[in-house]
Amino acid sequence: MRTSGAAASGVRGLPGFGKGRGWGTSPPSRTRTQSPPAEAESHQTWKALDPQLKALAVMASAASIGCSWCMDFGYWENHRHGMAPEKLRDVPRWRESEVYTPLERDVMEYAEAMSATPPTVTDELVERLREHLDDAALVELTAMVAVDNLRSRTNAALGLTSQGFRDTCEIPSRER
Repeated sequence: MRTSGAAASGVRGLPGFGKGRGWGTSPPSRTRTQSPPAEAESHQTWKALDPQLKALAVMASAASIGCSWCMDFGYWENHRHGMAPEKLRDVPRWRESEVYTPLERDVMEYAEAMSATPPTVTDELVERLREHLDDAALVELTAMVAVDNLRSRTNAALGLTSQGFRDTCEIPSRER
């Protein structure tokens, strides 16, 4: 959990984040005649995180929330992009599986910790991630898990279930 003295250095060690409005004290000003950044520029900022790490984070979040549609579609989409089927298949049981690297395990642990209510992200976990991810990749990881929480919780609340993209989508039952 968050320690009391950590706020002085920014949010989870990201210098400048949390001061004012985000990364700096204020967003850059723009005159009425200036146009917003081109779409291509904005997409470039979301490529700091390895696509396979992003996929594992999104699927781990979906599995912990219980969104079978998200798991089904995630398997199909990521398999199509060349991700190893055993890594996709084992996401719901990643702790017991031997197919993941230590970084992949930390990414999935982070996704689950962010998806818990209340979130259970620890400073120690973030420090392990920071050994491998720069600021941009860590922020992207956090944003992707947050977006997937919205999608997965919406789909689960509305009763959207697996649509057959994958033959079977196992989500282990959670003990409550």
